[in-house]
Amino acid sequence: MKTYSYLLLFCFFSISVHPVSAQKRIQSYLDYIDKYSDLAIKHMNRYKIPASIILSQGILETKAGKSSLVKESNNHFGIKCHLNWKGDRVYRADDNPYDCFRSYNNAEDSFEDHSRFLTVERRYADLFILDIKDYKAWARGLQKKGYATDPAYANKLIKIIELYELYKLDAKIKGYTKKGRPTIFNRTPYIDYGLVYVIAGVNDNYEKIANDMGFKVKDLIKYNEVPEDFPVFEGDIVFLQKKHKKAQLPYFEHIVQIGESMHKIAQRYGMQVKYLYKLNKKKFDYIPVEGDVLRLQ
Repeated sequence: MKTYSYLLLFCFFSISVHPVSAQKRIQSYLDYIDKYSDLAIKHMNRYKIPASIILSQGILETKAGKSSLVKESNNHFGIKCHLNWKGDRVYRADDNPYDCFRSYNNAEDSFEDHSRFLTVERRYADLFILDIKDYKAWARGLQKKGYATDPAYANKLIKIIELYELYKLDAKIKGYTKKGRPTIFNRTPYIDYGLVYVIAGVNDNYEKIANDMGFKVKDLIKYNEVPEDFPVFEGDIVFLQKKHKKAQLPYFEHIVQIGESMHKIAQRYGMQVKYLYKLNKKKFDYIPVEGDVLRLQ
């Protein structure tokens, strides 16, 4: 990477699509969000767990409330009995043919137990030092700490959060502070992959970046293929021009890591998301799994 002249920043205007928002949303997922978002926000403010994580786990674990586990036992988070569970229980095939799952009187009891489960279990303690708005770090942490055995668990949560814009719910946390760190915008443009970009700073967003660099917000959103109000985290690459259809040499393939979405991988190599799907003959509902090998050219 090398510092690039500011004069080149205005030479690369073009239009692209928003693959995150363009994907088809499932009505049952929308219904589940509408029904339980207030409950998720309530528990976020009480237990400091991101509402986006709570809802995405509920959606994933219950097929948006359609699974037999939630219908028969109100278990929205797939929590098993464990040795300390004294309440009602049901038995279902999961990792083993006859696994024991917790049973609740209603959905709110399940949400409450889920929050307490995460706060009491020592293995999840490290999650609570994370920024409550950093849903990606929370998703990766849940997988690494063993919440589920699915190797794509974090990536599935992230896909749900981004497709249904659940990250917007995390902004409703009460008393949120920005860790006392100053927001610094020393916008040095870089060039790599033949593209001009900047690196996001602390507490950054597309509007601030656009204002600093003399761009329109809608153009940056198009170049980076995201919907409005999409969160930006410190260290993220923000492109100032349209990305390529494939990665540049010498990058031929990518091995998927925990917590990586197709969008994140595309950003890493300066290529458009839709072509990453196309090169790998994947449909838009594909979720990358740790260890998957994806073509970049």
